[in-house]
Amino acid sequence: MFLCLLQVWSYNNCSYAFVGEQDRFNFRSLSDFLDPNFVYRVPKVLDFAIGNQSCVEAPNSNAYLCQPNTLCSNNTDGVSGGHCCSCEFGYEGNPYLHPGCIDIDECKNDNLNDCDENATCKNTPGNFTCSCNEHYVGDGRGCTPQASQISVIKLSLGLSFGFVLLLIGIIWIYSCINRRKLIRLREQFFQQNGGLLMKQKISSIDGTSADSSKFFTTEQLKKATNNYAESQIIGHGGYGVVYKGILPDQRVVAIKKSKVMDANQVEQFINELLIVTQVNHRNVVKLLGCCFESEVPELVYEYIPNGTLFQHIHKPLSRLTLEHRLRIAAEAASALSYLHSAASIPIIHRDVNSTNILLDTNYVAKMADFGASRLVPLDQTQVTTLVQGTLGYLDPEYFQTGQLNEKSDVYSFGVVLAELLTGKKPICLERSQEERNLATYFLVSMKENRLYQILEPRVVKEGTLEQLQAIAELVKRCLYVKSEERPTMKEVAMELESLRKYRKDPWVNQQSHEESVSLLSDEAPTDIYALSIGPSTGDVSGQYSFGSSTTFPLSKSFY
Repeated sequence: MFLCLLQVWSYNNCSYAFVGEQDRFNFRSLSDFLDPNFVYRVPKVLDFAIGNQSCVEAPNSNAYLCQPNTLCSNNTDGVSGGHCCSCEFGYEGNPYLHPGCIDIDECKNDNLNDCDENATCKNTPGNFTCSCNEHYVGDGRGCTPQASQISVIKLSLGLSFGFVLLLIGIIWIYSCINRRKLIRLREQFFQQNGGLLMKQKISSIDGTSADSSKFFTTEQLKKATNNYAESQIIGHGGYGVVYKGILPDQRVVAIKKSKVMDANQVEQFINELLIVTQVNHRNVVKLLGCCFESEVPELVYEYIPNGTLFQHIHKPLSRLTLEHRLRIAAEAASALSYLHSAASIPIIHRDVNSTNILLDTNYVAKMADFGASRLVPLDQTQVTTLVQGTLGYLDPEYFQTGQLNEKSDVYSFGVVLAELLTGKKPICLERSQEERNLATYFLVSMKENRLYQILEPRVVKEGTLEQLQAIAELVKRCLYVKSEERPTMKEVAMELESLRKYRKDPWVNQQSHEESVSLLSDEAPTDIYALSIGPSTGDVSGQYSFGSSTTFPLSKSFY
């Protein structure tokens, strides 16, 4: 390094000075200074030392400037000697100014210490120390758990893992036990409800193994009804509930779940169920299958969406025309005729009423609810049973004797016909005593020449005199007290079909009262329902809905 102080101009005493690296600049002449940028091309080096005394000599003189916690080093580069000051290791600050260099706290900065994560750092003047935490051993830079601590940790982990395994094992064993109990319980229900008997009989008929499609599991029905959710209920009754369900193949079904089971009639129930499952008629609600794995059998029917005939008759401003009424009546009669005479074994419905006649998407009639039905052996004309049916439709002869035959359905169907013609309910306690029972009221009105007064106005307007007279006579014959005097359902179905073809002259054009005399009866009916308006010794069915707006009678007997 050199320091140049020159007089640049002869007429000016100002000097030119610059600092540069000694070996990088060779002075040639004053012309070097004419270039104002030449000093930027000369590397600058600043090297200094204090005084000309060494570190040994300086402390004894006023020239020594090193402050506490500093190191003194002799200047070996310069010719004149001197010394320099710097902070000791572990200290920082200005070594030339009071109070000098101060201690660095390495423990506050993890980058300045190398203590183990399981060690404690302690700051010391100019340095730091590391010591392992409790239950750890080492030099502080590397700490390992003591042998006893490792054992405790291993023991704790082992116990925890063992407890978890034990808990999982207990839950698994408990689930297996419950699953096995449930399987055994379902097998028990399946057997006591007649599932095995049903399979045997189906196999004996078909000559092959039982068709599994007719047997539903509880899991299938639970899934179909969202575990029998209340939102899926489409009908209630005193002895059962009907749920709307969707099967895996997307079929919409109605699942009838009863609350009672008569263990003494299992074989009879299976025989009747077997026959009903084979019934194939366009006007009969099809029984798709059953589930025997629950406490009581559950029956799965096709779902009929448009409610019951009862609802369509009695809702305000009914849209049923006379043609609709006759068509529905003819379809229902056709279904009953099939059950009585075309089925392999005659079937008596035993609970014919307008709530058991359902209407599908095209308003085609479907006979439903065979829970009260009975099979009639081919060598018999009637069977003796507990009286069962729906008040207002019940055959008086069956009510009094307990002897059930196919004519009992004819009587009940006659009440349905009267209901279709008049738009009145079979039993209504709000009506007068004379009008309370529709069957009696209908026959009395015929006898007293005032039948046209109780017919629904739309029926009177749309029907012809001859047509309405014939329908009324058919109702009258169906309502005979003695069953042998009633027509068969086959005769009723044929006559209804012919009545649909009558000429459609409005009744309003037939003004003559004398022309309506032919509608009258000479024989006064006996008020056989007077005693049945109060409590009955027979079994009377409750009612429950079979659709979003459909009611469906449910008899006390599941079968």
